[in-house]
Amino acid sequence: MVVSGTQGTGIVLPELARTLAQTRAARDAVLVRVEELVKDHPLHVMLSSRPGVGLRTEARILTEIVGKDFDTPGHLASYAGLIPVTWRSATSIPGDHSSRKGNKILKRALFLSAFASLNCEDPTSRAYYDRKRAEGKKHNQALIALARRRCNELCAMLRDGTIYGAPEALAA
Repeated sequence: MVVSGTQGTGIVLPELARTLAQTRAARDAVLVRVEELVKDHPLHVMLSSRPGVGLRTEARILTEIVGKDFDTPGHLASYAGLIPVTWRSATSIPGDHSSRKGNKILKRALFLSAFASLNCEDPTSRAYYDRKRAEGKKHNQALIALARRRCNELCAMLRDGTIYGAPEALAA
């Protein structure tokens, strides 16, 4: 028994493989160009000094915050959707939840950089995360709190034009 169209796979599959190879090559070229642009940006040194912020995360943060003015760290956190929101009604149990509003791309970049900072040599982030866990917060709640704290630090770095220095290093 021969399935109709079997001979067509000999024509279609090589063309699909060629298209996939071209797409991968184009993606790699775009990635190299994005890395060049990020490294040439004036905020590159400042952002790359943060533990847990790589080139791709840095590119996401740059594209979302450059050209915008944030008066306070709270404004930046609100823009990123990192502020807790209380949802209440007459019959519900009150509680704070993470916001579903805000810039989801920036929120994800800050969340992932907070997560990555736990595995880096950043004892400040680890200590803050552990303290939040000891307070009874779940993993994601503690990570969102850490992302908010790192958002505050980012805002201070942008305001002052300084690179990141762990508090222990600055005190010494």
